[in-house]
Amino acid sequence: NTLGAGKSFVTANKAMIAHHGLELARAAEAAGVALKFEAAVAGGVPVIKGLREGAAANAIGQVYGILNGTCNFILSKMEAEGRDFAEVLAEAQALGYAEADPSFDIDGVDAAHKLSILASIAFGTRPAFGDVAASGIRHLLGADIAEAAALGYRVRLLGLAEAGPNGLFQRVHPHLVPLDHPLAHVTGSLNAVVAEGNFVGRLLFQGAGAGDGPTASAVVADLIDIARGEYGPPFAMPVASLAAAPKADSGERRGRAYLRFTVADKVGVLAEIAAAMRDAGVSIESLIQRGASGEGSVLVAIVTHEGPERAVAQALEKLRGSQSLVGQPMWMHILG
Repeated sequence: NTLGAGKSFVTANKAMIAHHGLELARAAEAAGVALKFEAAVAGGVPVIKGLREGAAANAIGQVYGILNGTCNFILSKMEAEGRDFAEVLAEAQALGYAEADPSFDIDGVDAAHKLSILASIAFGTRPAFGDVAASGIRHLLGADIAEAAALGYRVRLLGLAEAGPNGLFQRVHPHLVPLDHPLAHVTGSLNAVVAEGNFVGRLLFQGAGAGDGPTASAVVADLIDIARGEYGPPFAMPVASLAAAPKADSGERRGRAYLRFTVADKVGVLAEIAAAMRDAGVSIESLIQRGASGEGSVLVAIVTHEGPERAVAQALEKLRGSQSLVGQPMWMHILG
């Protein structure tokens, strides 16, 4: 109704933009008014303006980053204090960083909303929230954080989007991030977004991703743009020019992976896991087994050589239902 009445519209509602941004942008174009949503992604960090305007001369190869402050707060606490997920989540809820029902945050849905918006602006495609493969940090153990540290990594929940000849790839998933990468040093509730441009190289946008002040800063910045008469297409180009990119097949993507299994402390378990990896064509770079817990289970952590993601998925499928596994395996990609 606002846009139809010829009035510009500013919002911080990332779910609305992710689900209905295309129709809202079309309505804004028809009315000749502005649709602005800087605060919808990364709070006070001007990443939407940076991609839409500052990096407009570049072809963006990838856009990825830490898009949820709640998850980053939890991971940073687990990392710094050696505590488990459930304990730190309870603290985050007590401090107001996490909702009473934290599912949108810890299962990656909030980050997926933001990623679909960033991908549209970065690659000139229609927002496609339904094509984002999202998983979160709900099943992460303190032992995973410790293993990552021993290997020279830190765990971060990353949203990553990449456009290629086979379509648009979008995923929110926990990653092992090398210590020499700037995202490994983004802690607490901060957000950070990396864009890789063909001319400018790596761009890093970092800052407060939530809270009254950062959100108000972004909203007022949008209002100032409107007062200046700076409208422009909401998704960097007219709606008619936005491509309907197909969803890219993640199975063909290549990379290294961290796999963690909690298994029964009995003979033959390692052989069973190794056989599943072999049969699926997964090459193991390293395998670490930790001692038995009070429940009689042990932790097995595997780092793979670079290979297709489809092979890892097949190996995990072969192990599905195994009596040797205690609980769900953890699969984290290693940021290259």
